Amino acid sequence: MYHTILFDLDGTLTDSKEGILKSLHYAFEKLGRPAPSDAILTKFIGPPMQDSFVHFCGYTPEEANRAIKLFRERYVPIGKFENVPAPGLPEMCADLKRKGYALALSSSKPEDMCLAICDRFGYAPSLEVITGSPADPGDWTKADVIRETLRRLNLTEDDKPEILMVGDRKFDVEGAKECGIDCVGVEFFGYAAPGELKEAGAVAVVKTAQELEQFILTH
Repeated sequence: MYHTILFDLDGTLTDSKEGILKSLHYAFEKLGRPAPSDAILTKFIGPPMQDSFVHFCGYTPEEANRAIKLFRERYVPIGKFENVPAPGLPEMCADLKRKGYALALSSSKPEDMCLAICDRFGYAPSLEVITGSPADPGDWTKADVIRETLRRLNLTEDDKPEILMVGDRKFDVEGAKECGIDCVGVEFFGYAAPGELKEAGAVAVVKTAQELEQFILTH
């Protein structure tokens, strides 16, 4: 049975599309470069942003760093709160905590932003640990974030069968797999490509908070 549940943030606990896309458009305007289509920009939701600028825009790592700094000029004060909680998720998290589950956040988003967002949208009281990427993430991966979360929770190899990651992209599934834990995929907002989560190895894919809670309570 699972006892510890780790959650991704963007696309899982909240729908961050509005703030991310508006801040990306701001960054491209400041760079003086044309923005990709919103269909492409939506793919920035979830993966590390550095990877997205390199992969989708062909930027060098240095250009990607410059773009991220411009993105954060708008996202940090404004964009991070252009965001809404996934339907039923704050209530589900509170219910799981009451039932004795240990909940934590494992997000590639910078940790200071994770703290502010979880506080604003009602998740903070349910989470024992809120882990994001460091201010200078370097080559941190999703697996690194998960490992840091497990360290803060004082969990060991023996605990891993009782730990479940919850995320909306293959990066969550792959990071969990690298750390030796299961991951359930969520399709609350449809940011993953069709079949992406199952193909990556998710132990299940759910579409609502009710389905997610039922899975957790029965496994």
